[in-house]
Amino acid sequence: MATTGTGSAHLAAVPPQPRSPAPTAPPPTATLIGSVQRAMRLLETVAGHEYGAPAKQLARETGLALPTTYHLLRTLVHEGYLRRDKGLFFLGEAAERLSSSGAEQKRRSTVVDILARWRDAIGAPVYYAVYREGEIDVVCVSETPAQPAVAEWADFRETGHAHAIGQCLLSQLDEEARRDHLDRHPVRPVTPYTVRDDHSLLRRLERTRPMELVMERQEYVLGTVCAAIPITVGGTAASMAISLPAHQADRLVPAAQRLQAEMGRLVGSLTLSISI
Repeated sequence: MATTGTGSAHLAAVPPQPRSPAPTAPPPTATLIGSVQRAMRLLETVAGHEYGAPAKQLARETGLALPTTYHLLRTLVHEGYLRRDKGLFFLGEAAERLSSSGAEQKRRSTVVDILARWRDAIGAPVYYAVYREGEIDVVCVSETPAQPAVAEWADFRETGHAHAIGQCLLSQLDEEARRDHLDRHPVRPVTPYTVRDDHSLLRRLERTRPMELVMERQEYVLGTVCAAIPITVGGTAASMAISLPAHQADRLVPAAQRLQAEMGRLVGSLTLSISI
């Protein structure tokens, strides 16, 4: 009995052996990030093949396992980022939309940089607007706290008769398009200096010569004067403009002429950006 007890005591004294930790799966987030990275590598590789590429070539060039490549390719085709034609993979409509959006952002960034440069050189806020689908669209405004832009207290689209940008854009349209615009956005007084009726506005627009500065003094907002420069590229009417406090009205023409000269140096950038 004693021997048995001693043996039991001896066995009880042996510490339990630690178990080997079970293998753990990678965190879901890490797995997801890895899948996205691999999918992006595939997209970039497909984009480099103008005439498409087969799955095996894409796997070789990306360094991915062939089963992984097939799985990702099927997913990207399903989501519209790739399309498959006769065993070759090409960028799909979804990827092309991303590319188009990226190009548009780049054009917009170019315009923003140009306007900021002109704003600082001229010492006045600078505006860029286009006329599209029958409406005035102020695309970009560059201002600083020391050189604030005009606040849009009355909708720019509806008051084109009252500000230099709108008058400049309307002056580039033919008579039918002008009358159509005024039918939808009739002339109405905005300040005591606003043109009074459609007939007076149309006469003013008819007298505006191509590439002539268009100026208004306190017609849109009291205490502010503006000048706009026409830009016509193909069938698109566009305009660059500046505004100044009324007490600096003597600076308006020289500043607008300087802007016109600066525009001449960068007309290519503006032409590329006119569709943003």
